[in-house]
Amino acid sequence: MKRDPLASLRLADFRFYLTARLLMTFAIQMQSVVVGWQIYQYTKNPLWLGMIGLTGAIPFLTSSLYAGHVADIIERKKIMMWSTFVLVLCTGLLCGFTLNNGFVLQNYGVWPIYVTIFLSGIARAFVGPSYFAFMSQIVPRSEYSNAATWSSTAWQTGAIGGPALGGLLYGILGITKTYAIDVVLLGIALLCVVVIKSRPLPPREKKESLFESLSKGVVFVFKNQEILGALSLDLFAVLFGGAVALLPIFADKILMVGPIGLGLLRAAPAVGAVIMAAIMVYRPPLHNAGRNLLFCVAGFGICMILFAISTNFYLSLFILALSGAFDSVSVVIRSTIVQLMTPDEMRGRVSAVNNIFIGSSNEIGEFESGVAARIMRLVPSVIFGGTMTIIVVAYTAIKAKKLRALHLETKQ
Repeated sequence: MKRDPLASLRLADFRFYLTARLLMTFAIQMQSVVVGWQIYQYTKNPLWLGMIGLTGAIPFLTSSLYAGHVADIIERKKIMMWSTFVLVLCTGLLCGFTLNNGFVLQNYGVWPIYVTIFLSGIARAFVGPSYFAFMSQIVPRSEYSNAATWSSTAWQTGAIGGPALGGLLYGILGITKTYAIDVVLLGIALLCVVVIKSRPLPPREKKESLFESLSKGVVFVFKNQEILGALSLDLFAVLFGGAVALLPIFADKILMVGPIGLGLLRAAPAVGAVIMAAIMVYRPPLHNAGRNLLFCVAGFGICMILFAISTNFYLSLFILALSGAFDSVSVVIRSTIVQLMTPDEMRGRVSAVNNIFIGSSNEIGEFESGVAARIMRLVPSVIFGGTMTIIVVAYTAIKAKKLRALHLETKQ
């Protein structure tokens, strides 16, 4: 049967949803570049760069399970609105810290930035389950793969524009105006959420205690080999293989390209991801999905090794773009697996477990990168991470036979 690549985009509410996701990702990624460069300029220390990730990860991980529970008992649109509103406030604080020649930071150091990142981490814990679960309420089941591809494309497009524009505006307009633009983008994202029609929650089978509700999502994930295998691959691949937190050092010490070059480096993986996402809209990776997932995560690890040894800026951009293409395939496959195999009344809680895996891999991965670079030095630490990613893929391929044999086209 011929697939309509624009199927989910024909739904007005999904278009608003996608726009909100695009702008939010755009703003968060843009902010990440500015905060990273700001912290590096203040400290000149890779460990403090890694601390950015850890500061966001702690509240994110500790709040995620409860956020998933809330997303299954409270109207998801309301959670989306309030969590997005908190992100607007946090970005406004970061902007305020730069006023009066950075008066706050001159008196208190970089700690106010970390406190604000901590607060935004709580908000992001509620963003993930509510957005993920709400998508299944505005898109029919037959279009989950298509919607997941477009959602991934929106995220990757934001990841392209955010870092590139963040570095560019930082260099041209300065930090205060860059943060102000960030606030505006998040504000528009909030308005897009407001105009989406509300949906009632799917009925739940029975009333449960808080502990039963929280544990049910965890038990479901750990009993499903396909979901657990897909999430574990992402967890360990990004935990060991990601080098995002160290890009300011690569930009400054090895490639010598400054904040604008840093923005391009941050954007490069998303360029590759968007190109691959455009291909997947017409050719979704549903056949042999398990093997495709394993292959692409291994390819991501190889790209990290090659990036570590590159000293040419343009070659580094190409390698990062290739890593983004591999990552895009794994994101779409993982998202489709979770959407198709999760009961409607559990989507918030299962998404929360998913967020713990993904959030811990991203943020704790940044901390791991900073610590590893401090202990092993910059280039060896990234080579080590890429090698560990390949080892994890090999282990998963052997142990998770159901994942290896998975064909998603038979699940729809």
